[in-house]
Amino acid sequence: MAITRRTSPHARQLRRNMTDAERYLWHALRARRFAGWKFRRQVSVGPFVADFLCHAARLIVEVDGGQHSAAVDAQRTALLESMGYRVARYWNHEVLENIEGVLRALEVALGHPHPSSASS
Repeated sequence: MAITRRTSPHARQLRRNMTDAERYLWHALRARRFAGWKFRRQVSVGPFVADFLCHAARLIVEVDGGQHSAAVDAQRTALLESMGYRVARYWNHEVLENIEGVLRALEVALGHPHPSSASS
């Protein structure tokens, strides 16, 4: 299973109704603002809709609220990892209260710097 080219209606709805934490993180990630990496939001990946995806790094970023179940999230993460993705999860309050810490952790996960700028 890979990224679905066709956007699901569910993904479209999630894009329109992002949480405050998702919106805040998206502002930092969009338009290659984050070290040149391209992220997409609310992307269909197999049977799931990932909050954010950096396809080049095969990294999925999930922003979780109180409605999340550790057991369900663990199953979802395991399936995404079996598809070749790495999954980074952050709680809403982490994004809202410590965006710099979240972005530093993402730099590490991405193996900062961006590959296209490493050859410069």
